[in-house]
Amino acid sequence: MTTFTELGLSQPVLQALDLKGYSVPTPIQQQAIPAVLAGRDLMGIAQTGTGKTAAFMLPSIDNLREAERQTPFKSCRMLVLAPTRELAGQIAQSAKDYGAMAGLKVQSIVGGTSVNKDRNKLHRGTDILVATPGRLLDLIDQKAFALNGVEILVLDEADQMLDLGFIHALRRISQLVPKERQTLFFSATMPKSIKDLAGQYCHDPVFVSVTPESTTAERIEQYLFMVQQDEKQTLLEMILKRRHPIPGEMERVLIFTRTKHGADRVVKKLAQIGVAANAIHGNKSQPQRERALDEFRRAKTPVLVATDVAARGIDIPGVSHVINFELPNVPEQYVHRLLRRGRARLSQGHPQDDGCGVHPPRPAAQFPRRGGRGRPDQARAQAAARPPQGDPARRPPSRQRRRARPQAESGQGQAPRAQGPSRAAAAGRGRPAG
Repeated sequence: MTTFTELGLSQPVLQALDLKGYSVPTPIQQQAIPAVLAGRDLMGIAQTGTGKTAAFMLPSIDNLREAERQTPFKSCRMLVLAPTRELAGQIAQSAKDYGAMAGLKVQSIVGGTSVNKDRNKLHRGTDILVATPGRLLDLIDQKAFALNGVEILVLDEADQMLDLGFIHALRRISQLVPKERQTLFFSATMPKSIKDLAGQYCHDPVFVSVTPESTTAERIEQYLFMVQQDEKQTLLEMILKRRHPIPGEMERVLIFTRTKHGADRVVKKLAQIGVAANAIHGNKSQPQRERALDEFRRAKTPVLVATDVAARGIDIPGVSHVINFELPNVPEQYVHRLLRRGRARLSQGHPQDDGCGVHPPRPAAQFPRRGGRGRPDQARAQAAARPPQGDPARRPPSRQRRRARPQAESGQGQAPRAQGPSRAAAAGRGRPAG
């Protein structure tokens, strides 16, 4: 059995791993760490929860220590880009844990927080910076930060980082970092088109893959219910109220919708039947998102409704069921949704991405309907006619909303209702890992 010592990691890193109780590397770590230590560019694919963060962070910490360069003023030596605020915070915490004995400074910057505080904490530079692209470019535009000191560039969840929503920001950032650098890509999924694009930013990269692309964890059983589109909310309420047979005890339920308004709408409907739930999506402020996640982790509010912002590496231990209320726009996103419950049950001593222990053995995954994307015209009209969520004063609708309400009430502009059965939310129970 391979150990971290045999992979060539330094004593400070090994001591930090020992404090965390880790001794045996996961497959992605066994393959990636030697290549990163050798200074090679790398593209790695592994399912969420198999230790991708440690696979690039552990050897990078050693490389930064051996270089013995000073922390650059208003810059960083290692830049880690993440698609979401939550994932950025998780990576930063892992960097602090793994680098506890290495004497490296670690900072993180994300949107939804004070820009002035970010400016102040980065004024003297840092060794490792974990950032979301938007906030990073904001500070660069304000001349408060520069990327001229970057030695290592890391993209976690690289497929989404390189997708349409991030490609322009990434291209700009790649022009600002030095050409002589080490570039690392890690993700649970990487379609061929994205892989080809990522190859443009790496020089002779080492390719590491420990699971087939876009596959779900084998230990998760997936269940499917066939219902009409307009019956999905009723079915969801019956499942949560235990009026419909679903395997396993519902301890924490994670529900995915495709849109922000859809998430808020589900929360509102559940509140009407006495089911407490929170929503997390891009329109929520950072304190609101952190509070929702904290209440979900503590099971104070055991139902969390989320868009795919929550499907990328967020540490949510103890999730018993996952419900796909709506299909994701990108097929590979389904893998990330499913793995929120199916994070690999690593044996004791393996560092996961989130550093958490073994989760309970009752995963469940659920499918939405198959027949198309619903009725977007109707959804937009209803969303326009509805007052802003969470506003106690319930402000009167804007002129645009007043124009949309008669159309929504009269049914004009609505697409015809789909006929026949469609795929709706399903639930299941996982098999304990052998």
